[in-house]
Amino acid sequence: MRVLALDTTTRAGSVALVENGRIVAERHGDETLSHAERLPRDLIRLIEDCGVELSEIAVFGVAAGPGSFSGLRIGIATIQGLAFVTGRRVAAVSALDALAHVAAADRSPGRRVAAWMNAYRGEVFAAIYSTREAPAGSAGRVELVDGPLVDAPERILLRWSGVDVHIGDGATAYAHVIGSNGPVLPAPDLAGMIGLMAHARATAGDTVDPAGIQPIYIRRPDAELAKEKARDVAR
Repeated sequence: MRVLALDTTTRAGSVALVENGRIVAERHGDETLSHAERLPRDLIRLIEDCGVELSEIAVFGVAAGPGSFSGLRIGIATIQGLAFVTGRRVAAVSALDALAHVAAADRSPGRRVAAWMNAYRGEVFAAIYSTREAPAGSAGRVELVDGPLVDAPERILLRWSGVDVHIGDGATAYAHVIGSNGPVLPAPDLAGMIGLMAHARATAGDTVDPAGIQPIYIRRPDAELAKEKARDVAR
């Protein structure tokens, strides 16, 4: 089974091709270009370089959030378009879950891993998980303990204890806040893990029609908040 995966939750994002539960290729995005400028070209170039036709993709994987609102919309729309054209189904994956799976890859069961994404404005998107005895990328490999949340990193840390490792760009951005509360791993490219998770879900029959993708926002869009604030001022 071949899976084409996309992550647009960060400025750079990444694309990956997974085949039979193995990452064949993964590429970091060009941060000097917007997702709209790079997609779907990055995905098509990747499979062409791997000698694979779009028609040979069995399922598509995409990060459904949280992250940049524009990035999420572009990424999801791109995958929806490719899935509609090919008549394939989609596995929509939480980027926080994907970060947790990366951190859990070489850790024994019972460890606590915290996924952090920079939400800017002094906040992070975050969740904490416990590792389980299960194959990499499978639904049982990590179990959600708390979250997903959006808040100041200091307040999130007050909720958690006994974290074995923190991972993500939110963790590196606030490593000085995390301090001695556990080691910090840098943000990895996520498309490869999203592809592995999508492969596991597709094998288990857990996919959706392209129109069924539900974005994971956690925080309301800035434009919506601005409109609400303007209405309050007008009153």
